[in-house]
Amino acid sequence: MARGYVNIELLKELRIQKGLSVEEMSKLMGFESYQGYYYKESGARKMGADDVAKAAEILEVPIQKLFFEKIVTEMVITVA
Repeated sequence: MARGYVNIELLKELRIQKGLSVEEMSKLMGFESYQGYYYKESGARKMGADDVAKAAEILEVPIQKLFFEKIVTEMVITVA
């Protein structure tokens, strides 16, 4: 089974394009402090399926857009 990886760089880019600060995004995601979202966007903590779905909704993009394409993920694993 292929495993999806969240493109956190794209996630950050889309948040900035939308004009949302980390604090605003964190509140919209339902976290009590900005750190709840910040650690996920920075890659320090993994994003769960619910987090990805909520982020896609807030950023108004299809959820699939937030994941790396399978072929790209395989290329990175192969090169590394």
